[in-house]
Parts: sequence; C-alpha cells; structure tokens
Amino acid sequence: MSRDLIESGLGWEYRDERVAKMIADPETVALVARDVSLIAGFAIMTFGDDRAHLVLLAVGQSHHRQGIARAMLDWLLESARTAGAASVHVELRAANAAAFALYRSAGFEQTLRVSGYYRGRESAVRMLRLLRAPDAALPVWQPPTFDRR
Repeated sequence: MSRDLIESGLGWEYRDERVAKMIADPETVALVARDVSLIAGFAIMTFGDDRAHLVLLAVGQSHHRQGIARAMLDWLLESARTAGAASVHVELRAANAAAFALYRSAGFEQTLRVSGYYRGRESAVRMLRLLRAPDAALPVWQPPTFDRR
C-alpha cells in the first residue's frame, strides 16, 4: 500500500524490513483499518519526548471518501496527546491536495516547503499540529477511543 499510494513514482523505501523495524520499536504505533478481511488503510507514527511524527498514512482507493483516514488520524492525534506530545509533524507531497486538505481539516498548519525532498524529484510540505504548549502540564491519562465501524 505504501509503495502504490504513498511512494508511487519515487521508488520503494518502506519495504517489509523497514516497516517491521518501525513496528518493533516501542516508540512507534502502527494502526490498521480493516473492512472485514481487507486492509482498508494503515498508519505509522513514531513518538519522541515532546513530539510525534506521522511517518505514513494511506487508505486504499476502494475505501476513499469513507472517513477512514480521518478516523485513523483522529485516533493517532488523541494517542499523541495522551502520550504527552506537544506536537505532531507530517510531511506530504506538495501536489497531494487531498492529503493537504485532510491535515488542514484536522488542525495542521503548513510550516515549510522543501524543494526536492522526495529523491530530488518532488517537493514536500511539512505540517505541524500543536497539541499543547511545550511547557504546559501533561494531561491526565485517558485511554483513546476508536470508532469500530
């Protein structure tokens, strides 16, 4: 899914071994959305002390426009907030209008445009979602909720 939907035309960097290594990292969360036995989408986010980085998020074309990406993103934002992250960061292709609209609707702001970010071929937009002021007290832990459709 990453190769076909995220990395299309760029070469394939997120191979099985790399993804498996991320999933095995205790500072990483991997989320899979299913439609019965089909994988509808997935996301991978890494956590640092004060920030989270949304590494990958994709939804299969047959499941577009069903709220799956937004549901996964909302769950990940709540997980980052619960983990005490002050911000969530993401990079996306500058030409990916649908992803840009999704992140904007979730409260992300564009912080930077990086020419040639993707193998020197395409520009990226870096976006940021503030969850709390960096010096604010950490929230009281509540388990994240997830809408099971």
